[in-house]
Amino acid sequence: MTVPVAARADVSLDAVRRVAWEGEGIALAPATLALMDHCHAAFAALVESRVAEDPGALIYGTTTAPGDGAAVALTAEAQARRPTRLWTGHAFGEPLPERVVRAILTARLSNFVEGHAAVRGTLAQAVVALLDGPPPVVPGQGTGGSGEVVALGRLFYDLSTRMELTPKERMALINGSPCAAALVADAALAGDRRLALAEAVLALAAEVALAPLEAYAADLEPLWGDEHETAALRALRGLLAGGSAERQGHQAAVSLRILPRVLGAVRRAQAEALQAATVALRSVTDNPVFIPPDDARPLGAVISTGGYHNARASAAIDSLGIAWADLCQLAQRITDQLLQHPITAPLLARDEWTMKPLHMVQTGWAEEARTHAGATLLSLGGFGQNDVPAMSFLAWRKADAAGRCLDAALAVLAALGAQALHGAGRPAPPALAELVEQVRAIFPPVEGVRPLGPDADALAAAFRRRVFAGRVAANGVAPA
Repeated sequence: MTVPVAARADVSLDAVRRVAWEGEGIALAPATLALMDHCHAAFAALVESRVAEDPGALIYGTTTAPGDGAAVALTAEAQARRPTRLWTGHAFGEPLPERVVRAILTARLSNFVEGHAAVRGTLAQAVVALLDGPPPVVPGQGTGGSGEVVALGRLFYDLSTRMELTPKERMALINGSPCAAALVADAALAGDRRLALAEAVLALAAEVALAPLEAYAADLEPLWGDEHETAALRALRGLLAGGSAERQGHQAAVSLRILPRVLGAVRRAQAEALQAATVALRSVTDNPVFIPPDDARPLGAVISTGGYHNARASAAIDSLGIAWADLCQLAQRITDQLLQHPITAPLLARDEWTMKPLHMVQTGWAEEARTHAGATLLSLGGFGQNDVPAMSFLAWRKADAAGRCLDAALAVLAALGAQALHGAGRPAPPALAELVEQVRAIFPPVEGVRPLGPDADALAAAFRRRVFAGRVAANGVAPA
């Protein structure tokens, strides 16, 4: 199947899911290709007109060199010496997952399809064709520049060797912020599934501890007045419906009572990531950006901007990473609570060789998550004109690492919950029955001495596959 793209609005989060995670292709509308060709010719006419009026006219990257060369118009000799290939393919390090590279290729089209990059339709088709096979390798490290030029240079270098590109087309391939758009979209897509998994596992913990249901009551919704906490309250009530009628007589531990508050914060971060991705994917972020011709400007206009710096994406990714790390801390506190709780401790920690050592494992994952959480600030490293590097790659790497920790932490907590129900001979609430069945299939009930690490590792890997469901997204998903 292919995703039809006729305009920027078609480069949606669902389009990224289909193309990047599921492996579908993209089909560009004929009218869209014609519009790109029209704008490409209009831009060439604009440059010719400007240079005819002023041989020293400065049109960034076209009549000037990029970067620090922006202040001086190129001579004919300098123009002749310009490389015909991209010159920024210098990044190296651990590669981004294939799904993220496919998302970058998808996001790249937003600059192209309505003519704002002034590239030919054949170039857009060449970018789409990169989706037909394994895409080029793009490092997720070593990308501390202004914008995304070194990563995009790696992505499109081979393409630039196969096509004769104009100076503006070479600039259009490496300018803008398609990487930031793809990275926040990837985090948001993972966040949707990770949130559902986290709520189910945490509800299971509340069930096995027989936490009083009053902490999740509908009466709290108007008192708190927050849409995301309201959604968390309702989700917990739905997951716990049909569970044990007998509950603990006194209030539950703090870690269980604050579940709707903490999950509300996760939902808030997820909502912001979804919105940031939606906006970023359809935004024109090229530099310089071409304004297509209209009645007032028959040749159009060209504007230098800072659109390639997506500050919202990094902040949204950071918020998700922090929220996931917070859930790791909560999972660790609940783990300790279950191993000491008068209801669950006899079922889980009656002997040192049963599940008690898992509290040490859980602490390890929580502490690791803490190291990845935090704000990704503007970098002080820069050079010349490019004096403020963008940090979306680093934000994504930290959040992805925190998410991996959460998948593992949830695996530990889910194993404890399933074991406690097994030991008590109680069924899971209907909404949690499938989860408990999956857990037991991978992490069987503990009846004798065995190493639990391999079982927990396999369960964490299964949870990660649940988060990254999709033909491409599931490729290379290793155990947490």
